Amino acid sequence: MYQFILPNGVTLYKWPHKVDPTEQTMKNELEKLGFKAYDLQTCEPWFERSRHGHDYEEIRAAVSGCITFHFDGLPITIEAGDILVIPPGIPHHVIIHNSRPFTAFKGSRSGERKVTEFGDAKGSVEDIIAKKGNM
Repeated sequence: MYQFILPNGVTLYKWPHKVDPTEQTMKNELEKLGFKAYDLQTCEPWFERSRHGHDYEEIRAAVSGCITFHFDGLPITIEAGDILVIPPGIPHHVIIHNSRPFTAFKGSRSGERKVTEFGDAKGSVEDIIAKKGNM
C-alpha cells in the first residue's frame, strides 16, 4: 500500500492493487497495521456523521464505496481499498457525497470503541439511528 502522512498527523494508505478489495483482505490489512476491528459498518447514501473525535487512534479500512472525512481545513476522501488512520483527539465529521453506500471496518489498537462528541449534539451513529427509528 502507498502511505501518505498528512499535516494533521492523519495517515492515508492507498490501495495499489488492480483487484477489488474484499472484507477479508481489508480486515487482514487492518490487522497488519496492529489494529483490531470492532465493527463492519455500512453507511447509507448521503450519510452525515456529526463532528467528533476519539481518545485513541482510529482506523477505517474501506471495503466498498467512498466517503469524505472533513478535518479542520482538510477533507480526505477514501474509497474501496483505502485505509485511514486518525490520531487521538483529531476532530472530524464524515459525509457521503453521493448516492452509493460505503462499507468499512472500524477499529482501534485495543478493539474497543469510544467517541467524544464535539459541540453539535447530534450524538453517536447509534443515537442518530435510534432517533430516526422513533420518528
